[in-house]
Amino acid sequence: MNIVDLILTVCMAANGNACHDEHLYFESHGSLMQCMFLAPAEMAKWSETHPKLKIIRWKCAYPDKGQDI
Repeated sequence: MNIVDLILTVCMAANGNACHDEHLYFESHGSLMQCMFLAPAEMAKWSETHPKLKIIRWKCAYPDKGQDI
């Protein structure tokens, strides 16, 4: 099974300097382009459950080999 990583850079809504990366892993259905098409809906779901955080940047990538998922 191939996995794709949706990497969100998020900041506290109250403090734009407190930022970190969040990783959402999905089964790959073809390519990183497919991840780019599916990402907005997944980001909306994630945002609903994390109201104190704001997504400022995102990208799709393949996880590093050997990385714990």
